[in-house]
Amino acid sequence: MHYVGHIDWSFADQPAPAGATSSGMARQRIVGPDQGAVHTDLAVVALQPGGWLAPHVHSFEEALYVLDGELLIQLGGDTHRLVSGDFALIPTGLRHGLGNASEAVTRLLSLNSPQRLPPDGSRRDTWFEAPGDLAVMDAAARRPPWGDPTLRLVGHYDGTPPQLEALVVRDAARGRAPAGMDTAILAYSGISVKMLVDRVFGADHVTMFTVDYEVGGSAQQHDHPFEEAYVFLAGEIEAELDGEHHVLHPGDVVFAGVGSVHGFYNVGSERVRWIETQAPQPPARHAYRWSPSWERYEATHRENTI
Repeated sequence: MHYVGHIDWSFADQPAPAGATSSGMARQRIVGPDQGAVHTDLAVVALQPGGWLAPHVHSFEEALYVLDGELLIQLGGDTHRLVSGDFALIPTGLRHGLGNASEAVTRLLSLNSPQRLPPDGSRRDTWFEAPGDLAVMDAAARRPPWGDPTLRLVGHYDGTPPQLEALVVRDAARGRAPAGMDTAILAYSGISVKMLVDRVFGADHVTMFTVDYEVGGSAQQHDHPFEEAYVFLAGEIEAELDGEHHVLHPGDVVFAGVGSVHGFYNVGSERVRWIETQAPQPPARHAYRWSPSWERYEATHRENTI
């Protein structure tokens, strides 16, 4: 099964009432149980100027991606100043807090897995401490030292220019041909992928990465043994989702559940970019099941199969 939606940022104008745990913060889930997900909990978050989220720990993993503005984040004993294009991993049980000491709204993606428990349920998954002083957090915050080999849990990615390897997609034989069984053979399909948060980065439950589709780039129809979600940032792309045709634009959101057959084709004149998430993490092999490959197998072995 799948879901297609669009982010309406008007929710950010009505943050949750200020209290002991947060101030100036609005959160809207865009993929979760209501969209058919059982592992993925993906939300957009807006933090108003002067807003904060008190230090806390939770029993799920969280990955953050800053879309706009500036975010102060306490991670263990460090306080980082993150900006657009930065990302962070919050492992299960790590103490952290958020703040916005700038004069502009901060917007970010928040990916959680396992899913957050209902706030009115019998079990808890989040434990807050008393709020700190935003001014103190602001004074302590520094841009992450990207060249420091001991830096953990935060990163930055500006994107890449168009890839020369993607010129091969101009070959009509490659445009919608199967990309392979165990891998998407990304460069030769006109797709550039940058892993942000994954097992190597320290995550146990989720992956988050950026995808750039060159003009003519494609990912043929396939499915996975895990859930995927997509937040589209730039360009226009055609999608096939369980036999349905969609044209997707910036701000659109797609969820593809386990077994949902999907494919994407950049038939426009501009490069396409999105943020993609996966939960649970993919297996080491056979993370993709390419429909055209198995259809070709069926066609060539029809005489020997029943």
